Amino acid sequence: MNAVVRLALGVLVVLTSALAQAERVKDLATISGVRNNQLIGYGLVVGLDGTGDQTSQAPFTTQSLINMLGNLGVSIPTGTTLQLKNVAAVMVTMQMPPFAQPGQQFDVNVSSLANAKSLKGGMLLMTPLKGADGQVYAVAQGSLIVGGAGGQAGGTTVTINHLSAGRVPAGATVERPVEMQVGQGDSIMYELGASDFGTAQRVAEVINANTQPNTAWPLDGRRIQVRAPELPYERVAFIGKIENLEVVPLSGAARVIINSRTGSVVMNQAVALQECAVAHGNLSVTVSDNPQVSQPNALSGGTTAITNNGSVDIKQGGGGFVRFKPGANLAEVVKALNSVGANPLDMINILQAMKASGALRAELEVI
Repeated sequence: MNAVVRLALGVLVVLTSALAQAERVKDLATISGVRNNQLIGYGLVVGLDGTGDQTSQAPFTTQSLINMLGNLGVSIPTGTTLQLKNVAAVMVTMQMPPFAQPGQQFDVNVSSLANAKSLKGGMLLMTPLKGADGQVYAVAQGSLIVGGAGGQAGGTTVTINHLSAGRVPAGATVERPVEMQVGQGDSIMYELGASDFGTAQRVAEVINANTQPNTAWPLDGRRIQVRAPELPYERVAFIGKIENLEVVPLSGAARVIINSRTGSVVMNQAVALQECAVAHGNLSVTVSDNPQVSQPNALSGGTTAITNNGSVDIKQGGGGFVRFKPGANLAEVVKALNSVGANPLDMINILQAMKASGALRAELEVI
């Protein structure tokens, strides 16, 4: 294989790698001012099989039902005690996407507000959904779908999933649109999902390369201002073209996310550790980094070689012992901690100690 062929193959590998890592502008950034709107409403679910609210402990359910029946022309004598088992008070929530128009239908989430045992088989009655300004933007109604499986095994009833919340597919109908402007004047603003100066610069460069020079320029690590046509139909076509351009973003900062309830640890990349030693309870963690230098003779024509014989030692009490060579990284530490039975609190404390000592060079976030 000659040098030209090897060079061509090398370029092909680089290009293939770059294309595999490329992301569309629409996946990296959003247009400023174009967003979802949260809606909320209070309603009633009826038709339950004796699993509704206990009205003695949830008087607002009875009050809501009486008010609703009064609006429908049904009068209930004062002092009447209602024993309701098939009705539940619920909160209804919805995400109304941008540019939603009257008549469009979207899913809604329904959650029990009081002490209903289950919403399975229920029907949500007409519920106005309001925005933060108190205006009604949609109305929801429909049959609930409650996920989960139930059955009997050996005389024992087994229920899986949460039965006090459900969903109504296409249950909300938009009644009022939310006006949104796509940019102001002759420009629009793109905002990156994660602030990064290098990625902002790359997005601007890709837009300029595929449109005209000086069409886009980054304002900071998150915002990119783009000059766009003023006519609406031209602007829509322009934005559609921009959103599908591919950009290779720069690697983000090393980050470690820990779930304190489940003990889950997620890393966005392999995080190398510096040499350190941590003692926590009956656990001992030692991370060492011992480079070894191999120096050839002066006339041998060889080169100096440096090998890293780093290791991770995890020891519990006087028993379990785990050692890794070469190259110590956080993934191996977490795996070793799990192997000796460390609980989530142990793992959080050890990683926080590593972060405080400067051995863990990454952002540590506990959720």
